[in-house]
Amino acid sequence: MNYRHAYHAGNFADVLKHMVLVALVDALKQKATPFGYVDTHAGRGRYDLRSVEARKTAEADDGFGVLRTATGLPPLLWKWLEVVRACNEGDDLRHYPGSPWIAAHLMRDTDSAQLCELHPEEAAALRQVFHHDPRVHVHGRDGYEAMKALLPPKEKRGLVLIDPPFEAQEAEFRLIEKSLKAALEKWPTGMYAVWYPIKQRSHVKPFHRWLTRCGAKRVLMAELLLHPDDSPLRLNGSGMVIVNAPWKLDETLRDSLKVLPRLLGKPGESEYRLSWLVNDEPAQAPPTPPSPKRSPGRR
Repeated sequence: MNYRHAYHAGNFADVLKHMVLVALVDALKQKATPFGYVDTHAGRGRYDLRSVEARKTAEADDGFGVLRTATGLPPLLWKWLEVVRACNEGDDLRHYPGSPWIAAHLMRDTDSAQLCELHPEEAAALRQVFHHDPRVHVHGRDGYEAMKALLPPKEKRGLVLIDPPFEAQEAEFRLIEKSLKAALEKWPTGMYAVWYPIKQRSHVKPFHRWLTRCGAKRVLMAELLLHPDDSPLRLNGSGMVIVNAPWKLDETLRDSLKVLPRLLGKPGESEYRLSWLVNDEPAQAPPTPPSPKRSPGRR
């Protein structure tokens, strides 16, 4: 309840998380049928990078602030950057979008979003951001508990983003495992993306082991490390795991992940990791759209 993402918006962890989110929403849009998006820890939806909180840490300067002026970015990072620009007016990039804003911006008119935020002030700000959008529904409740009522979504396909503040440290992983277990029992075909911090590798390994036994046939792991993962005193990196990952997601992410250590980290300290924790059942390729019919030409 004490966590405020305003201090961290736009940092390197947000870059990884939101880059992956853009790729996942794009994958869902490959099918014409609607999808549902559920955000368990939604935050306030949009953040002012000139606020007192943001300037106190200046974390965005070393994440979004670096990439906003970078050249030669891979397509996925360019698309993420375009979404951030769309959250602002003109070239004055003072606002950074949270995951709800990014998902809503990329969604179609037929898709829907369920956003959960327990903190009253953050939930009120979130409602203000989306008060005009009938596709988006804000719930002032605990996201883990809300999953029991919100899953499966009415569309029967979609994405759940689990992005907790990790105030409980290692215990948060156990909460995620418990919630994911229940969610997969109710909606085994759903896509679940989980963000997590990396301080010490020993804290992450049990979670990865649990994922190999969670029952899902495909679990992809993507991590960005700016420092060696051996110190509990700082955020050395962050990761995303995607349960029931879509077709060729690893290929979609790889080029962008490769450049982030070089752009955001230091030589010899920074690295990325991308691997399948589980890959027992290759996903089916998305259907090829039919070729447009051609009118017969004159002879």
